[in-house]
This record gives sequence, C-alpha cells and structure tokens, in this order.
Amino acid sequence: MRFSHILLLLLLLSWAVPSFAQKAPKEKTDAKLTQKLQALTKDFQGEVGIYVRHLKTGKTVALNADTLFPTASMIKIPIMVGMFDKMERGEIDPKTVLRYRDSLYYAGEDIVGNFKDSATVALGKIQMLSITTSDNTGSLWLQQLAGGGLAINAWLEKNGFAHTRMNSRTPGRRHIWQKYGWGQTTPREMAHLVTMIREGKAVSPAASERMYRNLGRIYVDEIALSQIPPYVHTASKQGAVNQSRSEVVLVNAPHGDYVFCVITKNQKDESWRYNNAGYELIRAVSRTLWQHFEPKSDWQPAPGVERY
Repeated sequence: MRFSHILLLLLLLSWAVPSFAQKAPKEKTDAKLTQKLQALTKDFQGEVGIYVRHLKTGKTVALNADTLFPTASMIKIPIMVGMFDKMERGEIDPKTVLRYRDSLYYAGEDIVGNFKDSATVALGKIQMLSITTSDNTGSLWLQQLAGGGLAINAWLEKNGFAHTRMNSRTPGRRHIWQKYGWGQTTPREMAHLVTMIREGKAVSPAASERMYRNLGRIYVDEIALSQIPPYVHTASKQGAVNQSRSEVVLVNAPHGDYVFCVITKNQKDESWRYNNAGYELIRAVSRTLWQHFEPKSDWQPAPGVERY
C-alpha cells in the first residue's frame, strides 16, 4: 500500500471518530465555586463528599471527591450498565418478557414487589422502574439477570472505576457490604459514570442513549432537581439510607452541561423528613450550582411545595 493511501485511510478514520470521543477539557479548580460549597458544608453534622465538573470548560470542585461512600440506590446505575452490557453482547434479548416469582420479592413500597406470582412483564419496563422509581425488587432482579455483582464489578474495573463496586449478594464482599451496604463509590467516580453515559461511552453509543433516557425520567424530583428549572433536562439518580443521602445529576444547562455528585455518610440526622439535613445540603448545592453556572437565570423554585 502506498504512503498516500495510508495517509488517506488515517484521515478517513479520524473523520469517522464520533464527537463524544474528542478529548475533554483539562480539569482546573474553580476556586470561587469551591469557596461557596465549602461554606455550605462547614457546619454539616456528618461527612460530605462533593464533585462538580462543568463539561464545557473543565472547571471542577472536589471536596473529599475520592473518599469512599455508600451508594445506596445510586448503585442502580452500575446495575443498568451491567444489564445493557449483557444485552450488547447478545446474552439476553432486550425484548425479553420476564415472569415474576414471589421469591424475588424485597420488602418495601416497590411496584414490582406488588406483582402477582407468575405475572409477566417486559425487561425494558423493569429497567425503567429500577431507575425511574428506584424499585428495589426490580433492581435486585436485574442484578441477577446481569450476571450478579461479580459481572457488574468486572465491567467497572475494566472501564477504569477503581472504587465503585457492588457489594450486596456478591461473593467475597460480605464484610464490605456490612460497612457500605449495597454498593460503594466516590463522588468523582459516580459523576464520571453518568458523564460516560451522556457522552455515549458506556457500553455503546446506542446503549448509552437508552440509559440516558432512563436517567431523565426520575420520580424523585424534590431534592436536587427541585432547584433546577423543570424545563431544563436533567439525568440523575438518588440514594438514601439512614446515615447517608446522595444524588448524582447531569444538567443539560443552556451555557453548557455540568455534572455533580453529593454524598454524605455518618449523618447525625437519620430522619426521613423532607428537611433532613442531607436532603437540605443537596438542595443547597444544586441551587448554588445553578446560580453559579447560569447567573442570568431569573427562575426560582415555587415555595412550599414538597410533592403533590
């Protein structure tokens, strides 16, 4: 092959690379925003981790961003990724119709857990409920279908996630489960995973698009999402256990996408009220970020509305 032909081939390949594969801006600390968020966390009774990145400018805030925290229900994002990876490899048909059995039941307020034994349901609907309404029974079912915690953890490790892991119902991780619960992560890694999905880099561009649509249909919208205008698209997932509250959000903001993850642990406030200290902190962070990145926006959340 002539050199000119090789050069032409290389040029064609470079043009064929999708835009999501372009190099992201180098990270640089946003000192002003860091000060604002430090002020919000200064008196919090518990441990807090925050990671923020403006995807267009590369400006970041990292407060305990590489510290391990419980994921609680945020682990449902890795479960989803594991499920789509299995579908991408042809090991399960995306159009599969599943049969629910009572043995799958996990106590709680789940929709799937209220199915009758032998009821049938599409795989895609279980995946939607896992993310949208944070259905625990459905999520544990998907964890099993995806190959279990070991398979999901293998994908995470292969894709550069050194700390994010599934613990529950995963061989060899019971002692870690006792400390962190269902899963563990860092604010930086959880934000990175959602960013991978946004940029089409998780499993495949088509799988990423489908996952991003799921993350954009969240029922729990009274925490971080309540501080962002309802007409601005967001992709998110929340988590909560007694001493930990968490949320990861990617905002398709007018002046550029930004992603953030806030996680707490060892909270003194273990209540399940609307104004739990962890929830209030996440709202405050979300509100501060919106005002920082979109300073000309005159939108304000409607006062006094928790949920209808």
